[in-house]
Amino acid sequence: MVDPLTALLVAFAITLVSVILFAPQRGYYWRIQRVRRQGGRVLLEDALKHLYNFEYRSQPASVESIGGALEVSQNEAAELLVRAETHGLVKSEGGVIHLTPIGRSYALRIIRVHRLWEHYLSEETGVTEEDWHRQAEEREHDLADDDVDQLAFALGNPAYDPHGDPIPTAEGEIAPHRGQPLSEAVVGVPLTVVHIEDEPEAIYAQLIAEGLQPGVRLDLTEVTPERVRFWANGAECTLAPIIAANVAVVAVQGPAEVEEEEFEDTLAALRPGEEGEVIRISRRCRGLARRRLMDLGILPGTSILAEMKSPGGDPTAYRIRGAMIAIRKEQADQIQINRTLEAH
Repeated sequence: MVDPLTALLVAFAITLVSVILFAPQRGYYWRIQRVRRQGGRVLLEDALKHLYNFEYRSQPASVESIGGALEVSQNEAAELLVRAETHGLVKSEGGVIHLTPIGRSYALRIIRVHRLWEHYLSEETGVTEEDWHRQAEEREHDLADDDVDQLAFALGNPAYDPHGDPIPTAEGEIAPHRGQPLSEAVVGVPLTVVHIEDEPEAIYAQLIAEGLQPGVRLDLTEVTPERVRFWANGAECTLAPIIAANVAVVAVQGPAEVEEEEFEDTLAALRPGEEGEVIRISRRCRGLARRRLMDLGILPGTSILAEMKSPGGDPTAYRIRGAMIAIRKEQADQIQINRTLEAH
């Protein structure tokens, strides 16, 4: 008879190996099979994209940086570069690797598809922010030119992706990055976020946990070598300078943008018997969640009356356009209002 503990350990080991080898997004086995099926095209395109991103930031790329970004050995990275050079996509001058015009055009096309997919995932699906980049990376290699143009047209030909990165045009034109790092901004100047760097993932996760995304208003209060302190979304935040450098900001332009951020009341703040008029739905509410709220009639100018709270305090029942609708605090916090009727 097999010892129960031994059987349990064997089952756990089999499960762990299966997860490592066969996980659909990150598994090593999946990566090998994908590269084999496509003859290494995916890795070649990823290498071109890496080279373009380094050129865009005026940084020198190398065999080591390509190997690290693509998670391959330096020998494999060198073989990729030889292959790319054979096809006229890259050239090496004085030990520095450059894209040729053909290689740059190829890289921009992949970047265009990636950022269009991120825009689609953010606005048209319920995929969370943490997964936009990964899912876009999985899809960026698989669209024909006509399909890319149709996707762009369906999205309204957006100029920027949800992280604030410029989307290349079909002609290969791309706008420069906007703003300056938050870690270099001037204290006391009202700021607006225009770009969030989505890599590395751990830093990006921390930034979105603070509610940071393009369009969010910041009030910077302290910048030192140890910390960057600011107010955003009604809360005080503190970041290490190396993390704050992943946020690009510009000075607020015009009174309308400031006025939009002055409303402090949200639907969640209403007590039973109180009423408010919707000002806007927060930019943090995107995709299917935003569409659901709008389908419920939660639009600018709509009057909403808080009727009653559930015994546990969440959700709260609101009267919206004659219908009684339960909304959880997490969603109600994303609906900004002007209070029009206080409870008595």
